[in-house]
Amino acid sequence: MFLEKKASRNNKKGWIEVICGSMFSGKTEELLRRIRRAEFANQEIELFKPAIDNRYDENDVVSHNENSRVATPVNNSSEILLYVNMNAVEVVAIDEIQFFDEGIVNVCKQLANAGIRVIVSGLDMDYKGNPFGPMPQLMSIAEYVSKQHAICTKCGDLAQFSHRIIAGDKQVLLGEKDAYAPLCRHCFNELNNIE
Repeated sequence: MFLEKKASRNNKKGWIEVICGSMFSGKTEELLRRIRRAEFANQEIELFKPAIDNRYDENDVVSHNENSRVATPVNNSSEILLYVNMNAVEVVAIDEIQFFDEGIVNVCKQLANAGIRVIVSGLDMDYKGNPFGPMPQLMSIAEYVSKQHAICTKCGDLAQFSHRIIAGDKQVLLGEKDAYAPLCRHCFNELNNIE
């Protein structure tokens, strides 16, 4: 029967999927949706998150819609390879990828080259509208890139910027609706005096 025997790792092709966008665009929700579909197909899955992201839970990946799944929090990209059983896992998912060090790009390549489906999600731009961390490199090497959009809280158009509404100039500042608002290009430029 076709369900009894899975194809060997040598016959499988790995790839990288990037889910990106602004805050409140549904990136984590989409990541969790893809994981649920892989579970339905009886695939072995490992989910990781940066240990720094403890907004909702120390261990779980939690979407703004409060959907969640247990994950392994890690301090740096190289830890992921210590946890992944390359002979068993079929899908590796990583949330909030922008918080990882630049080594995450090579980790994703290694996993994909080993025949693993790699799904990552994260912010593509920081609060200033600049590319965020390893996202540009990941987007360029990925087979699939999905850009999610939020709704601009100022005008109602599609939003792709995460506008910081509290003081602070550090690139990484964990927060929710109390700290960020999704904005379209026009409203973002207007509030930041960009011509």
